[in-house]
Amino acid sequence: MHFRLVRPVKRKGTINQQFNQRIPADVRDRAVGVTLHIPVGHQVVRKTVTSKDHAIRVSLRASTPSEIKVRQAQVAGYLETVWQGLREPPLVLSHRQAVALSRDVYGWGSLAEIDPDLSDAESAFTGEIGGGVYKNAMARLEAETDPSGRDPAMATAHQILVRRGLVNVNPVSVELLAREALRSLKDGFTKADRETAGDYSPDPKASRFPPLEIANSTTTATGPAAAISLTGLVEGWWTEAKTAGRTISTYESYKSAAARLIEFLENDDAAAVTPTNLVAFKDHRLAQGVSPKTVGDSDIAGLRSVFKWAVANLKLPSNPAEAITVTRPKVVRTRDKGFAPEEVQAILAHSLHHHRKGRESDRLVAAKRWVPWLCAYSGGRLGEIVQLRKQDIRKEGEYWVMTITPEAGTVKDKEVRLVVLHRHLIEQGFADFVTGAPAGYLFLKPRKDGETRGVRRSVKNRITEFVREVVKDKAVAPNHGWRHLFKTIGREAGIQDSVLDGICGHASKTVGGSYGGVSLRAQVEAFEKFPAFIVSS
Repeated sequence: MHFRLVRPVKRKGTINQQFNQRIPADVRDRAVGVTLHIPVGHQVVRKTVTSKDHAIRVSLRASTPSEIKVRQAQVAGYLETVWQGLREPPLVLSHRQAVALSRDVYGWGSLAEIDPDLSDAESAFTGEIGGGVYKNAMARLEAETDPSGRDPAMATAHQILVRRGLVNVNPVSVELLAREALRSLKDGFTKADRETAGDYSPDPKASRFPPLEIANSTTTATGPAAAISLTGLVEGWWTEAKTAGRTISTYESYKSAAARLIEFLENDDAAAVTPTNLVAFKDHRLAQGVSPKTVGDSDIAGLRSVFKWAVANLKLPSNPAEAITVTRPKVVRTRDKGFAPEEVQAILAHSLHHHRKGRESDRLVAAKRWVPWLCAYSGGRLGEIVQLRKQDIRKEGEYWVMTITPEAGTVKDKEVRLVVLHRHLIEQGFADFVTGAPAGYLFLKPRKDGETRGVRRSVKNRITEFVREVVKDKAVAPNHGWRHLFKTIGREAGIQDSVLDGICGHASKTVGGSYGGVSLRAQVEAFEKFPAFIVSS
């Protein structure tokens, strides 16, 4: 679908910008009387085109450039689908297509979203009325007319079509969809009735809906009504995101979140996902015992990003996850995040005196010996340290340095940094260990195909278990505690925060602080102040 994106317009008295696009002259007469359901973010704006309208104007309800751009494309994509539909002969739906479209009202979230006037049904979904309301709402839907004098089933069918951008559909097809929508609503009411009675077993009728396939000039592969799977959206997002430097671990996280949602909804139709579906999914995950942080930062955030990409690329009219949030309980901390002095002694002594156990590899023995000490003297992340390679340790003049680089594996900020090695590490023989080590990774062995991610995770787990042998308190992170302790000791020694941030790989708190860097000389002076960890033998 190709069309010209008009620029958003500023309005007086508001910081939000407005979408303003002329109605194409060739469809203007046919557009009169059409009620548009224009997606703006996660909301839907209804507008009926009148004979006086020459343009479609709607507030984008956004003021930031990035959000304005996404919503501008979102509205333009929806309207282009409508205009193109009006240019074509009326669309004739097959029975299969009508059944696929009727899935939009099988779930309670979709029903409330598509037809808010069905107040009984909406109240039933939100739980404001008891279980008996399901039968009342069903009786109302099966009636020929409601109190307003309209046919609820036909009204629901029109709502489904307009939401999909299909405004030019053969009347016989609308009647066919109305019948199927009524059947889907009945199935949905029956399922809700069972759940109210405490029966949450899977509904066999949930899998009866085929994927939506409408392929003609009215709905192209990028139009809102095209068959779009959530799985396909994740892959489409990844194709673009990996060129922008997003990591494989992010892709795997998003892919897993999408797979869990598909399993929960028992359907892979991305266009049918609604905000209420996602609220139900969120509640389901929390009920499983998954932490609010994981649900918010992994599940919902991942889905929000994928749907946002879909909207920006005109594959979906709106982002159902945009406004979904997860409330997190306030963390009660019973101790400092850094290690206590006795824990420092226990970990470093455990590391210093470690000897091979069982069938431990040379690299794992070396990891247990050196990784805790490297973390202690650098505040480095555990993953950054376990992926060090021989070529990452070298001598600069009279000082030894290590290079933490994305070339070795995952680095959170994706930036390389040099860290001076504390003199105590050299005194213990770390430089001699590196000199005598074989080429490549010091603490892990890549797989035959060169992949290190799984091996890296395994070594991290072994180090975590190793530290937990002597630090039993679950209130302190077994390896991340070094980052907190490093900052604490550094400040006590009078080292500037900007230098400590540079060594640890922490982002600057200000824009000005992000300019320049921390030189080796500044680090050398800092480490001369940083005291050595004295461990009793």
